[in-house]
Parts: sequence; structure tokens; C-alpha cells
Amino acid sequence: MAATPDWAEYAARSFEPRPDADRWPTPGALAKVVEPASMQTPALDLVDEAVVWAYSTPHARLIISMPPQEGKSQRVTKTGSLWALHRNRDLRIGIVSYNKPLAESFGRDVRNWITTYNGDDGTTDLGLRIARDNGAASRWQLAGHAGGIICVGLKGSLTGRPLDALVIDDPFADKEQADSAYYRDRVWGWWQTVGSTRLAPGAPVIVILTRWHEDDIAGRLKAAEDGHRWRTINIPALADHDPEKGQSDPLGREPGEWLQSARGRTDEEWEAIRIQAGTRGFNALYQGRPSPDTGNVWQRPWWRRYTTPLWSQHPTIPDGYTVAEFDQMIMSWDMAFKDTKSSDYVVGQVWARRGANVYLLDQIRKRLTFTETLTAFQAMVKRWPQATAKLVEDKANGTAVINTLKSKIPGIVEITPTESKYARANAVAPVVQAGNVFLPEGEIALFDPEELIGEAADFPSGAHDDQVDATSQALAHMLLDGTGAQAWIEYVKRLAKARVQGAQADDQPPAAEATEGMEPGAAPEGERDAPAPPTTPAADVPEDPVAARQRARDAAFRQHQRR
Repeated sequence: MAATPDWAEYAARSFEPRPDADRWPTPGALAKVVEPASMQTPALDLVDEAVVWAYSTPHARLIISMPPQEGKSQRVTKTGSLWALHRNRDLRIGIVSYNKPLAESFGRDVRNWITTYNGDDGTTDLGLRIARDNGAASRWQLAGHAGGIICVGLKGSLTGRPLDALVIDDPFADKEQADSAYYRDRVWGWWQTVGSTRLAPGAPVIVILTRWHEDDIAGRLKAAEDGHRWRTINIPALADHDPEKGQSDPLGREPGEWLQSARGRTDEEWEAIRIQAGTRGFNALYQGRPSPDTGNVWQRPWWRRYTTPLWSQHPTIPDGYTVAEFDQMIMSWDMAFKDTKSSDYVVGQVWARRGANVYLLDQIRKRLTFTETLTAFQAMVKRWPQATAKLVEDKANGTAVINTLKSKIPGIVEITPTESKYARANAVAPVVQAGNVFLPEGEIALFDPEELIGEAADFPSGAHDDQVDATSQALAHMLLDGTGAQAWIEYVKRLAKARVQGAQADDQPPAAEATEGMEPGAAPEGERDAPAPPTTPAADVPEDPVAARQRARDAAFRQHQRR
């Protein structure tokens, strides 16, 4: 039996290209031969460069994430494997996917290209031939050489000789698999006990995938102790980086520029995809940034929702709204840093408070110039005339907005933060956790509430935090620093007392009350996820008049529904 080659011999055999390798210097160059109809895009140029790097660098570790159906599997798993075999006929490549049929289809296509492009009938001769006695779709070898491809699903094994390269292509079939902790553990276990153990010395590993979950194999590989070994290339559909924070786009695009699509998608089609996928789905699948299931500072399950509009058409102001029975209504603004359409967003929100509960009514989130910001501010003021205080952080363009509009619009309040963004968000986190912050359901919303929830879940690691800043500012003013602070304190006291009494009664702590000052269990009509606590208010807490009117209205509404 031949002795195992030492590292120098292995490196010479596996990473030194053949003399004719420059015939097709990249997988993209070879794709023009075997896939004449394929489109070469800037994204695929970057992918080509990464694949060349991986197959030319001992111990290379590469993760590539791109939007679905943009040619990553075609270029990396299929054309890339063919290109690598052309450079080195002795390269043993393993291809793994979430199931065996898909992995076999990759291997079959590479094998068929070799069979087709053999110089017959005027075709290009790749110089490769399939061994007659070793040509199955799942495992085949080149004639006269050790190289070839073995294809398995994640339930399969990689028995036999070591692999000189491993390509893991989409280990998750869909969102259901990616959301399953059991399946994620199974994928990770396969990598630890099967995939990584079959690698020959210096073998490169390429993982290509559409991101579904932050804890997928790409997330775990990067978070592992040796995560620094992995080179990660994430190509988002939409360039949404923030140059002010030193961020850049891998393709050198400007913020707001869509990906040049290998499938010919237009900007309008990309925009339609963004709407159809929803904020969380789009950020994961098309931007390569899956947000946590829960969130770091503000967790997803904490947000409460209301399903009936709290507003109605204003009787005298066209396009204006009015809200009945509220204790406080404010605006909260986070301004951009430049007097241009930069990567920063302008965010303006309208909030209403009833007791210790606050409701987000409206929001604008756009990239605006300074002049457009003034117009948007004035339009929001006209739209919600009951919003008395207009909170504006005294920095960036906010200072100029304050100076320009303060003599024209009453109630502009300058906010000068003294703590970090994280500290401010963390300070109001208990308010969100306690269930006192309500967002509208999408069916009735005047904006996209999922966009706020997604950004909040990403914070502080996300690309943007403009909505988080505006929300933190509003909640602190209404429930920590402003007139609602006492209502919040009384709410917490009453909630604690109710939980103690409930635990003593049946060892089942009651859930949070829906509205400050109301009879426990009563909630504004349309509020969802507001479980009912004990039915008798605490004797030492007088009922709020606003709450009394609301409770009466709710009772009348329920009586009407029974008829």
C-alpha cells in the first residue's frame, strides 16, 4: 500500500494547476462554453474570484450567501466543480445538499457536460472523460485519474477516500427546516462528525446558501471558536449599507441600488419581491441578514398588536386623522446626518398614550434631503393635529430642523441624549416586555410595522437603528420622563400585586392588564394578545375616567355584537 503523501506532496498534487488551466481562468469563463445563455453579472464576477481563491488556497474556508435564483449553485457547485476538475484531474470533490436527489442532480449535470463537450460534432473538448466503470450520477470518477465527484444528502455518509474539496450547497430545504432547532442541530452534527472528518489535508470547504435563520450552518460556523478561518461573502439584493458607519457594499454599489440580476429582474420586480417577502423574510433571504427569533434588547414576542384603527377621519382637515379618548399624543423624530439623500433614514413617528399603554399610530421612514425632511415634518403635523409635543433629537439635521421650524410649528421639543443608543433602548425595554407597547396589525397599519419589529430584533447589530432611536425617544418621554411616568409606576405596582394575589389563589400568575386604569381584563376593542387578569380592580387604585368611558364603550360594543 502506498504511503500517505506528506503535506508538500499533497499541496503539489491538489493545488498546482495543469499547464492548460489558463484556457478558462475562472468558472465564469468556462460557463460561457457549457452555459452559453448564462449572464455574467458583477455578483458572479465576485463569486468567480472567491471560487478561484478557494481552490488555490490550502485550508480555504468560504461562505457565499446570495438571494435565491441568482446563479450561485450553477456557478459554484456545478460550473465551479467542473472548472476545478479541469485544473486538476485528481481532485476528489464532495457535493452535499439537504437531500440526495438534489446533490445527485448537481453531479449529474457536471458529468453530462463532460460527456457532451468531448470534441465530437464540433463541440469544445474539455479534455475530460468519465471512467466507463465508475460513472453513476451520485459517484463518478474521471478516466485515468483519481478525481471525480461524490454526491450525498445530509443523511448520507462520505465513505471511501478522503475529499480534496467539499461543497455544501443549501443544507436547508426551506424555512420550516431552518426554523427547526432539531434540524439545525442535525446539520451541524453532520458537519462535525461526517463532513469535516472526511477532508484531506488542506482541502478547501465552500458553503453556499440562502440565509433562513441566524443559527443556520453559516451562523454557527462563524460563531465557532475557529470562526475567524471563514471568509464570508454576502451579496444582498439591495445595497442598504451605511457609509457613515464605515460600511461598504461588496459590489461597490451606492445605498439604494438593486442587484444586477442574473435572471434579468428589474428594479420594479425586486421591489415587488421585497413587498411580497415581508421585512423579516426579505432581510433573511435576499439581504443575507436573518434576524434573531426573539431579539437582543427588544424581543419579538414582547410586541403587542391592535387590530381596530384607533383613529378616524378628521372632520375638517383633508387627509387628517383624529383619535378619541387618549391621555397624550406626541411625535418622535430621528433625523439623517447629511443634507443629501444619504444612507441614513429620516424616521418620524406618531404615538398615543392611554394610561400606561402606548400605541404607535403612524410612521414615515425614508431617505430624505433636508428640504424634503421639512416638508415631511410639516405634513405629519398637519395629518395628526392632536400631537402636541414634537420630539426632535438635537443632532444631525435635527438641529437645523429645530431652528427652521420652531417659530412656525408649536410644540417642538429639543432632545439632547446623554446616554448611548443601547442604553436608551435598554432603559425602555421593560415597557415593551411588560406588554405596554402596541403596534397596528398590517391589515390596518398606515406603515409597515414588521419593518420596525425586524430592525428592533436586529438591534444593536443591524445595519440601521433609526426606528429604534425614534421609538426609544418616544417611550422614554411618555412612560419614563413625561406625564405617563406615574401611570407606568402605578401599572407596575398593580401588576405585581395582581400576580402575587393570583399566585396565592391558584399558583398561576395572571398576565399583564391591557390598559392602564381599566378594570383588569378590559381592553380597547381590537387589541390582540391581551390576556385577562383578575376581574376585580385593586381597592386602593381609583378608576381612571378615560378608562371608565372606554370600558363602557367596550361593554356597549360587546352587547351590540351579541344581537
